[in-house]
Amino acid sequence: MRAAPLAKQEFETLSAFRHQLRRFQRWSEDLTRRHGVTNLQYLLMLHIAGFAGREWATITELAERLLAQHHGVVALVSRCEKLGLVERRPGRSDGREVEVHLTRKGERTVERLASQHRDELMRIEGLFAVPGKAQLARAENPNRTEQPPQ
Repeated sequence: MRAAPLAKQEFETLSAFRHQLRRFQRWSEDLTRRHGVTNLQYLLMLHIAGFAGREWATITELAERLLAQHHGVVALVSRCEKLGLVERRPGRSDGREVEVHLTRKGERTVERLASQHRDELMRIEGLFAVPGKAQLARAENPNRTEQPPQ
């Protein structure tokens, strides 16, 4: 059974969403470049800082988050290590595993960049749906209470 062809409005909606998504990506690429890191280096640091329940991640976990090959993430970590953004440590439970931790420089860099990304996401609200927007708004203003939907 064949699905019905997409209507013109559906193409327009998909196109508008992809355009806004790409505009945000380009904005992010330009911002990270101005701060002396690549967008991929920023994403690596963001995934380390944002890993649930701890302050580090393994190479395998980072590869999953970045949707990248293990060996590519190893090379990325090496580049970030040379910049003083991350450090490798032996795994706590398995010495064959490598934990990747942010350095102080990495923490400062990702804090500055993530803050600006959060602000930009809040600014573009309404252009396209932002997953987790409520959590971002609470992080921006922790004293704000959520109003129930009307």
